[in-house]
Order: sequence, then C-alpha cells, then structure tokens
Amino acid sequence: MRLFRFHGGLDLPGHKAASTAGGLHRLPPPARLYLPLLQHAGLPAEATVAVGEVVALGQRIASAGAGAGADLHSPVAGRVIAIEPRALPGSPGIDVAHVVIEPMPDGPVQALPALPEDAGADAIRARIREAGIVGLGGAGFPTAGKLAAARATLVINGAECEPWIACDDALLREHADEVVRGARLLARASGATRVLLAVEDSMDEAAAACAEAVQAFGEGQVELVVVPTRYPEGGERQLIQVLTGLEVPRGGLPRDIGVIVLNVGTVRAAWRAVALGEPLVERVVTVTGPGVAQPGNFIVPLGTRICDLVAHAGGYTPAARRLMLGGPMMGTALPHDEFAIGKTHNCVLVLGEAELRRGDDQMPCIRCGDCASACPSRLLPQQLLWQARAGRLDDARGQGLFDCIECGCCDLVCPSHIPLTQQFRLAKGELLARDADAATAEAARLRYESRRERLERESREREARLAARKAAASPDAVAAALERARAKRAAADDAGDRP
Repeated sequence: MRLFRFHGGLDLPGHKAASTAGGLHRLPPPARLYLPLLQHAGLPAEATVAVGEVVALGQRIASAGAGAGADLHSPVAGRVIAIEPRALPGSPGIDVAHVVIEPMPDGPVQALPALPEDAGADAIRARIREAGIVGLGGAGFPTAGKLAAARATLVINGAECEPWIACDDALLREHADEVVRGARLLARASGATRVLLAVEDSMDEAAAACAEAVQAFGEGQVELVVVPTRYPEGGERQLIQVLTGLEVPRGGLPRDIGVIVLNVGTVRAAWRAVALGEPLVERVVTVTGPGVAQPGNFIVPLGTRICDLVAHAGGYTPAARRLMLGGPMMGTALPHDEFAIGKTHNCVLVLGEAELRRGDDQMPCIRCGDCASACPSRLLPQQLLWQARAGRLDDARGQGLFDCIECGCCDLVCPSHIPLTQQFRLAKGELLARDADAATAEAARLRYESRRERLERESREREARLAARKAAASPDAVAAALERARAKRAAADDAGDRP
C-alpha cells in the first residue's frame, strides 16, 4: 500500500520500553471512586442515582438525555455516598458533579444482553450509545454519533506517536483479536467498505499481534498498515493524509472526505459492548516517567484517583518534579493528584528535573521559520503569535488559529523558547469566550425583537377591537340594528299568522 507524508512533524524519542515491559496489569478498585458526569464532548450527563442507593456493577448512573453526550455506568458494585462538585483537570474554576461510590464486595452485576453476531447497523449503534462509549483517544466524541452517517473508509488508529504514552501499544499486544473483531463490527455499523488498522513501525510486538489477528479474524475486510513513527502522526488529520493522501479541509471534519477515525481502545470497547454486553467502565492507562517507581500499563476502573493509581505503580520517586495527565507534548500539568481518571485520560506522566523546560529563558522571536517548518497543520506560528499578542484575534482566526492542533511541535523547535502553544490556547479561549458573548447578545436581541413584535401585534389587535366596538355603538349602527330587529319580529309574526 502506498503511504504519503504530512507536512512538518518531529522524530522524538519514545521512552516507552519501561511501561510496556510487563504487559497489562488490572488495578483493583480503590476505596472510593469519583466519577465525573462530564467525561465526553458535549454537556454533562445527569445523575440517575441518589445518595445512599446501592448500585450494581455496570448499572447506568447518569444519562446523557436528549442532548449531546454519553451515559455513565458504575465500574463497581457499591453504594453512592455522595454526589458533589469537584474540579476537572485542565479546567480551573469549573466544577462538575461527581458521583462518589464506595465499592461493596460481592455486590450485584448488571450486564446488557449480548447482541447476535449478525446484528444490524442500527442495533449496533444503539448498543454503543447505550454502553456510553466515546472516543478513548482523547477527544471524547460519542462514538455512536460518528458512526451515524455512512463513510467509505474506516481507520482504526493505533499510531501512538506521543512520547511515554503506550496504552494502545499494550492493548494491541494482548487484545489485538478484539480490536480486529471490533473493526469488522464497526465497518458494518458505518457502512465502510475499507478498513485500515494503522500501527507504527516502532510497535513491533503490537504489529505482530495485529498481523496474526487480521489473518485469523479479519476475513479479508481489515488491512494492517504499518506507518512510519513520526509525531504527531496519531492525530486523525495527519494519519488520514498518511494513509490516503487526502487532507481534511480547513474547518471541516474527516467525514467530509468520507473517512471515520476511531482509536483502538474505542473499537475494543465497542466490540465488548456488543458481543459481551459490557458498558464502558474501565480503560487502559499508562503510568510512567522517571518520577514513578514502577512504570506500567494498567486496566483502570473509571473514577480512580491519580493518587491511587500512582500508589499502585509503586508511588513517587525522589526524582518527581511535575505531574501531568497525558503526554509531555499535549498533556495537562496538574497541581495535585486528587483528580479522577475519566474515559479520555490515557496517561499519567511524572517528569523529573531533566525533562522540564525552564520557563524563564524566553527570548524574542528571530523569525527563523523553524516553527512553520515543523507545524503539521501548515500554519505560520510566528505570524499567529504576533497577531495574538497584538490583540488582532480576528486576523489570527482568519490565518487558521483554530486549525492548530496544539501538538507543541513549534514550542520544541523554537530557539527562542517561546511558549507558542500556550499563547494559541489563550487566544482560542478568548475568541471562544467572545463568540459566546456575541451569541448571548444575539439571542437577547432576538428575544427583545420578538417581544417588541408581539407587543406591537397585541396593541394593533386591541385597537382593532376597540374600533369595532366604537363602530358598533354609532347612531347609524344602532338604527340599522333596530331595523334588523323589527324586520326579524315582523317575519316571525307573518309566519305565525299563516294557516
């Protein structure tokens, strides 16, 4: 199969050997689980349980309702001891309700009925929606919605390009068969006629496991493609370009060019939901970095706090300096380890002093153009930086600010050590806030104009009724009414005199 190249990108050291050496480990449920009701793109789910209620493993505890979002299920049998607001990582000042569950040994289990192997597309999508499955690669879009419109090509994304993160690698080594079976299933759900399973050429053991699974379970429908290891090839736009040569248009989505991209963890979760009746209640998380005693990949119940997960990985080492959720390029630095693991969280990274970049050595931009050469989105980061700093946010938007995938390539190659990605995030946030304010003002204007039109219409109707009453009370109208009444009585008398 012919492969293509995307613009820019970097060759980065993987740092994955330490976490993949021991295979997958299952984390036992901690003393308490803290399940945020926002673990997906869209609006928070609404709790369907009450404090004090006993819940079964797999029971739905929150519903997305009619809005965009995903249902949430309990990873354990236990008792709901609180529903309380707590902070989300990367969202300072924004609290979201969390369902707090205390596990109970030997509690009830509530599974969904397994669907037959020949289940139709509608039934598969309904089950995926019912199981609360979202994209496990990081974006968290509800999977059933992505499958709703038929697309020609389904890409299963195993290109795990960011350093340190190895959860997809570990998953494919041990469960490639379920990923391949899930790929066939989702091809039927989406109507895709071509299925490509992409892994990187640095993932030797995972690629071998996938090749064996494709031969055993692919049935000629799933094609394994080994792609070069280059960051950020795991981004869906970059991977689509590598596999097909097509570029997603600015402001568009992969579906606009007939492609759906799903993470390997998402595909496996979908297969287990359909074939085994399991809702999404756990995920694979990499715990790694020089600040962790025993790096590894763990199957983690959703709602597990980071502190409990790190403790299971041997705890922190004296080298620990910075805690991150996600990888070093696109992850979020955390102020503490009390945050809970959600559906979209794939890595807990604890960096040491040697991996940190000093924040006080920023120098002026020298216009070298290295950032533009490395940008996989073909942007001009130095131009965007100037516009953002000058407050010319509309110009930055026109230059493609929202096409920035915040991969951090420009930061890494900048000789002046300018935090470009941070500046772009701030500019995006300001534009989104301004757009939200404009939308609110427009909605208020429309409400005001609608109310004014209603009041004017009611005023005209009142005036018309008053004019009608005045016309009815005029002398000519009264005389005409009396004449009609006399004529009516005379007609009645004539009818009474007839034999």
